[in-house]
Amino acid sequence: MRCACSKPVLLVPLLFLFLVPCVFAQAARHGKHDGRERTVWNYDGGVLFETDGSLPNGVCFRIYGIMNADGFFDGLRRIDTDSGTQFRRGTETVTKFPDSVTVAFSIRDQLCPPGMQQVGTRKYMTQKMIDDLRLSLYWKHGVELRPVKGAKEIASHVDRIQPYAASLTAELPARYEWTFEFVVPSAGVPLMDSLAFVFRTPDGKIAARVAARL
Repeated sequence: MRCACSKPVLLVPLLFLFLVPCVFAQAARHGKHDGRERTVWNYDGGVLFETDGSLPNGVCFRIYGIMNADGFFDGLRRIDTDSGTQFRRGTETVTKFPDSVTVAFSIRDQLCPPGMQQVGTRKYMTQKMIDDLRLSLYWKHGVELRPVKGAKEIASHVDRIQPYAASLTAELPARYEWTFEFVVPSAGVPLMDSLAFVFRTPDGKIAARVAARL
C-alpha cells in the first residue's frame, strides 16, 4: 500500500489485540440534564472505525481499525445537548487533539454484498492488490478536507487467515489479512474534526473511504 504521506521511519511488530470490540465498544446514553435532552458518548480505549470497499476486478474487502493516543481517549466523553456539543474528561473541557494520534487498521477480503455482480469464481485479495492501493489521509471539518502532512507508517504485517475447517486448509485458497499502523500529527486539530481515510486504485478511482470521528 502506498500512502500520500511521509515514508516509513520505523518498523516494529504490531499487536492488534486492542481491536477486540468488547473492550473498546463506544456506548451512548440518553437522558436529561437541567431539563435538556442529552447524549453521552464514551471513548475509553480509542475511536473505532470500519467500512467496506471494492475493487474494479470484483474483489470486495473490509477495513476496520482504531485511533488512539497514549490514553488521551480514556475517560473522554462527548456530551451532546440541545445547546451544543462538549468534550469532557472529568470536570475538564477538552477541545483539541493531542500532538499526534496513532491509527491502526486491517484489510481482509470478504464476499460481495447481494446485488453486486460477480462473474465466475470468487476472487481473493492479493499482495499486489494491496500494494496497488493508494491511501490519502485528511482532516475533515464539515465538507472541507485538509490533507494530512507528516504522517508516518511505523508498522505493517500480513497474517494468513485460518479457515474454520482446519482440516481443509491445504485445499482452500489462501486468504490473508494486512495490518498497518501510522502516526498522524494532530496538534491544534479541533476534536469536532474527523480523520478521513481514502483508498484509491492506481487510476484514481475510490475503492473505499472511512473516517475516525468522535
